[in-house]
Amino acid sequence: MHYSLFVRCMAELIGTAVMVALGNGSVANVELKGTKGYHGGWILIGFGYGIGVMIPALMFATISGAQINPAMTVAMAVTGSFPWQEVGPYLLAQTVGAIIGQLVIVLAYKPYYDRTTDTEAILGTFSTIDAANSQLNGFINEFVGTFLLVLGAVSMTADKIDPRADFIGLGFLVMSLVISFGGPTGPALNPARDIGPRLLHAVWPFPHKGSSQFNYSWVPIVAPTAGAIAAAVLYKQVF
Repeated sequence: MHYSLFVRCMAELIGTAVMVALGNGSVANVELKGTKGYHGGWILIGFGYGIGVMIPALMFATISGAQINPAMTVAMAVTGSFPWQEVGPYLLAQTVGAIIGQLVIVLAYKPYYDRTTDTEAILGTFSTIDAANSQLNGFINEFVGTFLLVLGAVSMTADKIDPRADFIGLGFLVMSLVISFGGPTGPALNPARDIGPRLLHAVWPFPHKGSSQFNYSWVPIVAPTAGAIAAAVLYKQVF
């Protein structure tokens, strides 16, 4: 069944909102003071983001492709698998969806944001920060992580035999990437997942706000996009 661009963009918006709400929600549960999951550990975040990607993929793949990631959208356009004229609307929908998903977290966790005085812990529930304060380290981490994500995604979904099983595998891949490569940066692996919530952080009046660190924000935009393009081109050329 063919869906209109508007319907597909709505699927991308809602799917990205669900992904961010479940993924960054797990970060908020671990990082914000007084929550039931406070200091629950990185494994909880890995599960949150792995399942947070899997669920919207299962929900919307047959409608919009459930790209829910500007890096994936651009990479598909570069390799001719997605029309360039639809890239802009998809990217806008994904970014707005990320903001909405983060707003849900802010409202749900408001008492715990008010109690938390660690400004970097608060920012970490929104967007990414390189733990070594190195943009180079962050770039390498985001590039490699997104390269593996997109290479895995296009490989698993290429046969189109059992797409639901593919999306379950994709969820486990994201979970593994967060657990294995999440130490240095977060990670983003997705420009919308970082810049949308970062914009909300910049305007929301937290008691203990801190910097939104926009000087780093280019890294989780450029590096995932470059990693995604490299992976998609490699798969198309070799396989």
